[in-house]
Amino acid sequence: MSLEEVQDVRTPDADTPAAPIAPATPATDGAVASAEAPSKPGTWAALRPLLLRMHFYAGILIAPLLFLAAATGLLYAASWQAEKIIYSDELTVTQVRESTAPLSAQVTAARATVPEGKVVGVWPAPDAEATTRVIMEVPGLEEGRTQTVFVDPYTAHVNGQLTTEGDALPLRAWLSEFHSSLQLGEFGRNYSELAASWLWVVALGGLALWIGRRRSRKALLVLPDRAATGRRKTLSWHGAVGLWAVAGLVALSATGLTWSKYAGENIGQLQDGLGGATPSVSAALAPGSDSGSGSGSGSGSGEHAGHGGTGGMEMPGTPSAADIGIDKAVAAARAAGVTEELRITLPAKGKGYVIKEQDKQLPVHLDSVAVDPADGRIMDELRFADYPVLAQLTRFGIDLHMGKTFGLANQIALAALAVALMFLVFWGYRMWWLRRPTKDRTLSVGRAQPRGAWRKVPLTMLLPLAAVIAVVGWFVPLLGSSLVAFLSVDVLLGLFAARRTKAATA
Repeated sequence: MSLEEVQDVRTPDADTPAAPIAPATPATDGAVASAEAPSKPGTWAALRPLLLRMHFYAGILIAPLLFLAAATGLLYAASWQAEKIIYSDELTVTQVRESTAPLSAQVTAARATVPEGKVVGVWPAPDAEATTRVIMEVPGLEEGRTQTVFVDPYTAHVNGQLTTEGDALPLRAWLSEFHSSLQLGEFGRNYSELAASWLWVVALGGLALWIGRRRSRKALLVLPDRAATGRRKTLSWHGAVGLWAVAGLVALSATGLTWSKYAGENIGQLQDGLGGATPSVSAALAPGSDSGSGSGSGSGSGEHAGHGGTGGMEMPGTPSAADIGIDKAVAAARAAGVTEELRITLPAKGKGYVIKEQDKQLPVHLDSVAVDPADGRIMDELRFADYPVLAQLTRFGIDLHMGKTFGLANQIALAALAVALMFLVFWGYRMWWLRRPTKDRTLSVGRAQPRGAWRKVPLTMLLPLAAVIAVVGWFVPLLGSSLVAFLSVDVLLGLFAARRTKAATA
């Protein structure tokens, strides 16, 4: 929920008729006197005004960033299906045949198409209608980008080539960067981190406000009030839709922060400290061994790290007794149980083959092995079931955020969450506008919860709350720094308002 309900307790809601005043009777005189007696507010009564004010300012100031993140995320969610249509010539074969060509022959065809490229990985066709991807490093490409050649696995015919980032084709790669940085580079990443930092705060704060609100029927907690009008109708839709979306929004916020610059670094350090770092297979050869035709340096466990010109590939006319070749290496991996949606990293000097599963749809297949290029021996193996629990949860969270885990259903859910967040922002601003105190003045806008709400919170609750906010603000730096900025501006506005009031009464 991106904006607050902003109910001023001193005045009735504009859409709510005033309740009739019952005549006083002796029986009610005592109750009235008791009600008028000063009493200490309960926990929720004391906390609610503070939560309202925070929710109001967070919604007003952060909502534009949330709307941008939702809109660009919606485009990204649709890109999975769009790229299948746009790049169908590269991604699919023209005819499914009975047998496939050896991977080595497919790589030879790709190298002939891009002779200046260095083969760094091979992704065999994951299904009968898909092409094989041969990943190459080509001079002149930006860091993190590779040239991918798409080869028909049956005929070794090259269907085309594209510049890619990881597994993302050009459209999805562009939209991914647009979602994370608005194509503004490192500076632009601050927008998405700020949005992710506040999304969970605004969502959970709105949830508390909505659940704590009094209503005539329990069904109005989860369903919009169709009988309501004006601002109350908008609030009903804002609260009910926010209730249904809150779990997904909090999950998107948490997983989005893992990619962020500042909070992401803290999350990574915390995960490592708790023993939840993602492990990898060791592809290092024994001292004195060599991978044959490979050259260069770097870890063989990375996706595209440290690969030589031929990458240990057994090429026609240049046999190497020290390298069994990619076909036998894949056969050894399949015999070891690594069989689904393979991604093969070729050997560098002193390294072996690294062959990983990358089937991230449930049930996931993410096992990996390292294969000795000299004899096809399995040097090391890693099963996803052996990952630390935190590493497994991180993997699931990231893949859910990207729309991979449940395929099309996952992408539809992401799109629905994005649309819901955009409507929540719209409804929030509409409530703000409808609550303006003088509706005859065009530039008049809605009022916030009165200042001084924190004074109503008991000290025994205020001090722990302040400590928690300080710790969270340190751990999520853009949340903490922006909160300090909000409070500073609010204090200044309060001082100016007090000065104007004092001058007017003088």
